[in-house]
Amino acid sequence: MTQTVLTDVRPWGHEPADIIIEDETITAVVPAGRADTGDAATVIDGRGLLALPGFINAHAHADKSWWGRPWVSYGGEATTAGRIAHERAERGRYGIPSADGAERLLREFLRHGTTATRSHVDVDPGVGLDGIAAVREAEARLGGAVQVEIVAFPQDGVVRREGVLDLLDRAAAQGAENIGGLDPCLIDRDPVAQLDGLFRVAERHGCGLDIHLHAGGELGAFEYELIIDRTRRTGLQGRVTVAHGFALGELPAARQAALVEQCAELGISWSTVAPIGTAPLPWAAMREHGMGLGLGTDGVRDLWSPYGDGDLLRVALDFARLHGARHDEDLTAVARLATSGGAAFVHRAEQDLVPGARADVVLLEAENVPDAIVRAPARSMVLSGGRLVADGGRLLL
Repeated sequence: MTQTVLTDVRPWGHEPADIIIEDETITAVVPAGRADTGDAATVIDGRGLLALPGFINAHAHADKSWWGRPWVSYGGEATTAGRIAHERAERGRYGIPSADGAERLLREFLRHGTTATRSHVDVDPGVGLDGIAAVREAEARLGGAVQVEIVAFPQDGVVRREGVLDLLDRAAAQGAENIGGLDPCLIDRDPVAQLDGLFRVAERHGCGLDIHLHAGGELGAFEYELIIDRTRRTGLQGRVTVAHGFALGELPAARQAALVEQCAELGISWSTVAPIGTAPLPWAAMREHGMGLGLGTDGVRDLWSPYGDGDLLRVALDFARLHGARHDEDLTAVARLATSGGAAFVHRAEQDLVPGARADVVLLEAENVPDAIVRAPARSMVLSGGRLVADGGRLLL
């Protein structure tokens, strides 16, 4: 058994404490100076820094970033259909997908404090399941320092491309934790066929379902209602996620409230990347009903957009601004979204600085949690599973 003691840190900004770790698990949190740092223990001096749990990125695309490679200029049309077409035409030139590209991005996630992520990985007749294999290889190269939960993602549509449902079925049979969907009305233009097909695969394999929805207004609400109905009928409660779901923030308050209540009842969760210019989600109601909500980076420097740097704390800052979070309790709740609140998105029972949790710890130079959110300071140290994996912004792997 390996013992590590992280001394003199301030968990969630509270009183200084020592965190005692055995192998990959936190076993005790005691007042600073009280831990037994015997000869067998590795001691890491936390220098009085603020400690947060490792960040959980609930929505990423690790298979197709060109992070760390020469600049690629933006091209193609700005619509969803235009981005899909441009990516399909250009991805081969840039070696997408590849394990090397996925590893570069996962390393950047880790440097910024993300120790687990749910990643959508493109599955289509052009690449088959190669993207999933590439991301799995990248995860293995890092020795599990970043846990990756896969969503087999039909970026090019589900029923408009022959063979995609079969590929999703194969991915789930081979262990993909989730399958994805995309804009049943806008892309496939056949919401019944897409959703019925996806729910059948999820039922057959017992996997999760994570669906990108970009439609606004009543069209978006219609898609939510179809998903709610199928979740109730198929018994997939607690296994369905809506990604983006911009329409929810655009609907009248009464309509929002009814949808949030139904989603919470069925365990339908939401993930958002807090994009600038979108309508705020009914965040207070989602919190009140205990509805799952996770933060994600979406794509990072890929053929969809040149933006992004893999820093989930900056996404949390964007979310706080978009939702008008100013009070300390609200800013702390945003930090929870980026950390402990994301546990279910990677099938963790708990992600926190408490005994029994995996020893994923991020140390920052900040006065308190609200200060960390509004400044998004550099990560001073990152521990993953009890291992010191980043120090002073430099990866140690």
